[in-house]
Amino acid sequence: MAGVSFQRVSKRFDETAAVDDLTLDVHDGELLVLLGPSGCGKTTALRMVAGLEDPTHGDVSIGGSVVNNVEPKDRDVAMVFQSYALYPHMTIRRNIEFPLRQQRVSAEERTRRSDEAAATLGLTELLERKPGQLSGGQRQRVALARAIVRDPQVFLMDEPLSNLDATLRIQTRADIVALQRRLGTTTLYVTHDQVEAMTMGHRIAVMRDGRLQQVAAPQELYERPATTFVASFLGSPGMNLVPASASGGELRIGDAVVGAASGSSDGPLTLGFRPESAHLDVEGLNAEVVLVEQLGAETHVICKIGDGTKVVVRQGRDAVRPDLGDHVAIVVDANSLHTFDPTSGVRIEPAQ
Repeated sequence: MAGVSFQRVSKRFDETAAVDDLTLDVHDGELLVLLGPSGCGKTTALRMVAGLEDPTHGDVSIGGSVVNNVEPKDRDVAMVFQSYALYPHMTIRRNIEFPLRQQRVSAEERTRRSDEAAATLGLTELLERKPGQLSGGQRQRVALARAIVRDPQVFLMDEPLSNLDATLRIQTRADIVALQRRLGTTTLYVTHDQVEAMTMGHRIAVMRDGRLQQVAAPQELYERPATTFVASFLGSPGMNLVPASASGGELRIGDAVVGAASGSSDGPLTLGFRPESAHLDVEGLNAEVVLVEQLGAETHVICKIGDGTKVVVRQGRDAVRPDLGDHVAIVVDANSLHTFDPTSGVRIEPAQ
């Protein structure tokens, strides 16, 4: 097995920087998720590890060796694409065996390794079928089996679950996590889905506009986001971010005092709080209800405060549900506030 390293890596297409000065280490045996919106550079970073794109600047290393000039076939990595990329005329066994045939592995060894990979992913009964006879989830497992049969140093996965329905996504991501833990293979996983990232990754690297925003364990990202972008991107719904000010040791949203301004100099700032860190009461921050989303076990109440900013309050099953247009008061847990610079969006410490 081997780790992966980006050292000040940039990739430009004409005048556009797809990846800009990326420095990131993926530890040996780690499942690291590259997370961000479409166009943030995460897939380009993955393709540079695979050798499908060449860095404009910087070095990409696998196992401590720079691979900028190494051919893709010689990098000992296996890539699982967003599309299954299976050969429709071949049986499932032949699809799984294909990379071994390219490596001229003996027939006996091919059979042994493909049988093991198929058993690992519950495909043994399907080996003589063709891809058109399988469901989407089964085809994605075939793509995974074709990757693991090579026993590579690194797995590269580019949004492999995006073509599956919700139920299959949940099951397949659990399968991938269990498989990675059992094999212990270094895995770089690309997704735009923050739920996938939070539930799968040992660490998450959040990207925006080609630049790395923050890399940390999922819970640390959720509890201590480094920027307003990370704060809003992580969580479902994301963190509420509202214009506020610090004055005389107090944090204020409009005229309402919501907490202490420890660590913040007087002046404007951006205040953040999670939907579960607020509740509706008879006194607090004045707001108007503009939407109520009933989700069964919980309810999201979307409110508009004085300056027009919308905030979300998460309520439990038994809470009283307001009606559209109701005027309510929002109380925010003062110990769950996050403060950010209003210009740069960078976190201000300590946040209380």
